[in-house]
Amino acid sequence: MQDFINAIILGIVEGLTEFLPVSSTGHLILTGDLLGFDGEAKKTFMIVIQLGAVMAVLLLYWKRYMSMLKDMVKLDFKKKKLNVIHMILAMIPALIVYLLFNDFIKSVLFGSGPVLISLVAGGILLIIAARVKRKITAEETDDITYKQALGIGLFQCLALWPGFSRSGSTISGGLLLGTSQKAAADFTFMISVPVMLGATVLDLYDSRDMLTSDDLLLFLIGFIAAFVVAMVAVVTFLNLIKKLRLEWFAIYRFVIAILFYLFVMR
Repeated sequence: MQDFINAIILGIVEGLTEFLPVSSTGHLILTGDLLGFDGEAKKTFMIVIQLGAVMAVLLLYWKRYMSMLKDMVKLDFKKKKLNVIHMILAMIPALIVYLLFNDFIKSVLFGSGPVLISLVAGGILLIIAARVKRKITAEETDDITYKQALGIGLFQCLALWPGFSRSGSTISGGLLLGTSQKAAADFTFMISVPVMLGATVLDLYDSRDMLTSDDLLLFLIGFIAAFVVAMVAVVTFLNLIKKLRLEWFAIYRFVIAILFYLFVMR
């Protein structure tokens, strides 16, 4: 029963943190440590419940995804319109790094210590991205170039280190590459769906031998909790991340890292 309660708690944490540049994976690892939620399936569980939150984004941007698919079928890749090529360019770097270093990431970086380090490093990146002066060349997502999409994809590789945050890394990358915060946030949320779908499929396949029917039930409970909470929070958080200065998220990351180090790890 305690495992089911833990699954619900972690699903709620995921739904509340997935869309903010504070690292949902980092929060899940730290929360899991606090709850004593561990085991071989822990890392796969975290990937699955992240997928639950990402499904909320899929529903939110459903019409936009369908429009891109229609353009792809028609081979209509307009210069001033976000299309499938932008998405592919943004996903390729992280996919390559994931395939090459997945075992290292899971065995070394999925721990409280590495997460605290990346929370601080990711916060510093947010501050740099917010303060560096740059010329805005992409006010909206349709203004994002192929070169910027690839560059954002390179920054997304940082998110494979739990604690950096996928949205934090890609939004910071977008700002440094000349997009507005709104355009960077929208693009970040859109590419999260295919990225998390791919990561979940690969992770479940790699973990197929150690999963049991009890694990699948836990996954389903966590998935539903994350999906429901994310659906409630997504609109508010999407608007928040587009407008609030990134320094506030950096400060939050520093505070969480310090508190966890002082009261849990010491």
